[in-house]
Amino acid sequence: MHSTLLGVPKAADHRPAFRSQLSRGLLRASALTLGFIPSVAWACACGCGVFAVGTSSSFPTDAGAMAFVEYDFMNQNKNWSGNSSAPAGNNDDKRIRTSFYTGGFQYVFADGWGITAELPYWNRFFKTTDDSGDIVGFKHSAIGDVRLQASYSGFSDDKTTGITFGVKLPTGDFTYPNFDRDTSIGTGSTDILLGAYHVGNLTPDYSWNWFANAQIDEPVSVQDGYRPGGELDAVMGISYNNWSVGDIKLAPVLEAVGSYRLHDSGINSNRPDSGYERLLIAPGFEVDVSSFKVYANVALPVYQHVTGNQLTAPVLVKLNVSYMF
Repeated sequence: MHSTLLGVPKAADHRPAFRSQLSRGLLRASALTLGFIPSVAWACACGCGVFAVGTSSSFPTDAGAMAFVEYDFMNQNKNWSGNSSAPAGNNDDKRIRTSFYTGGFQYVFADGWGITAELPYWNRFFKTTDDSGDIVGFKHSAIGDVRLQASYSGFSDDKTTGITFGVKLPTGDFTYPNFDRDTSIGTGSTDILLGAYHVGNLTPDYSWNWFANAQIDEPVSVQDGYRPGGELDAVMGISYNNWSVGDIKLAPVLEAVGSYRLHDSGINSNRPDSGYERLLIAPGFEVDVSSFKVYANVALPVYQHVTGNQLTAPVLVKLNVSYMF
C-alpha cells in the first residue's frame, strides 16, 4: 500500500510583572500551536509530528507546574504527488482520519530547567484497497508513543531563549494487522528529540510579539524492519497581546509552520512513497482566564511536495487547554 502523509525584551523594564505575564502567555500559545515541535516527535508518515512542536516544552519562562490536554484532528483524503494533487486511483490508500488526544504535565524549576511528559492516545480510521481490489475500512484506537523531554531557558534573566532535548519511546501499538507500518499508531522506534526556541517583542509596549521554535526528531533504535524518516519541524509566528474583556485576555496568533521529513527505510517500509516537504499557515486564538489558557488554531497547507503518492489533509485542527499551578 502507498505511504500516507499525512524583538528581544529589554534587559530591564519598569513593568516586570506585566512583561512576565505577557511572555508567558505568548510562549504558552506558540508552544501549544506546533506544536512541533515536539512533534517532529510523532514521527509517523502522516506528518502528525507537526502537532507536537512546542507543546511538550511550552516555552517556560516562570517556575511552576502546568497540566494540559490537547485534541488534534486530521482527515487525509486527497492523493498528492510531487507538488500537486494526483488521481485517487494512483494510491491504494483512500482515507486516514485521526483524532489525537494528548495529556501532559510540565514542571519548571526556578533556575530555568524544566521537565515535561506527554501521553498520547489515537483513534484512527483507515480506508484502503485490499489484495482483492476491494475498498475496505478499519478502525483502531490505542496509546501512542510517550514523549519525555527536558528544557533549559537560563541563558538570560528573562528566559526567552531555550533548548529542549528528550526521547520518544516505542510505547505505541505498531502490531495492528490491518494497518501498514507507516499508518500504525506507534512507530516502534526510539527517537532522540532536540530543539530550540526564542521569543521577542516587536513593539515597545509589548503588544506585538514574535516567536520561533524548531525541533529535530531522529530515530536511533527501530523494530521489525521499519525505520521512520527523520523529521525537522519549525514554526515562526506573531501574536497580538493587548486585547481583553474584563479579566479575560484575548490574543490572536498567526504562524507559519514548516516540516521536512526524510524517506522511511527497512523491509517493512514503503520508501518510494515516503518523505515530504510542507509549509502551513495557521491562524489561531488564545483565551487566558486566570490560571487557565485555551488555544485553538487551524493549519492550512500552502505548499506541499511529496515523494510518490501520499494522502494529504486539507486542514489540521488543534485545541489545547492548560492549567498553570
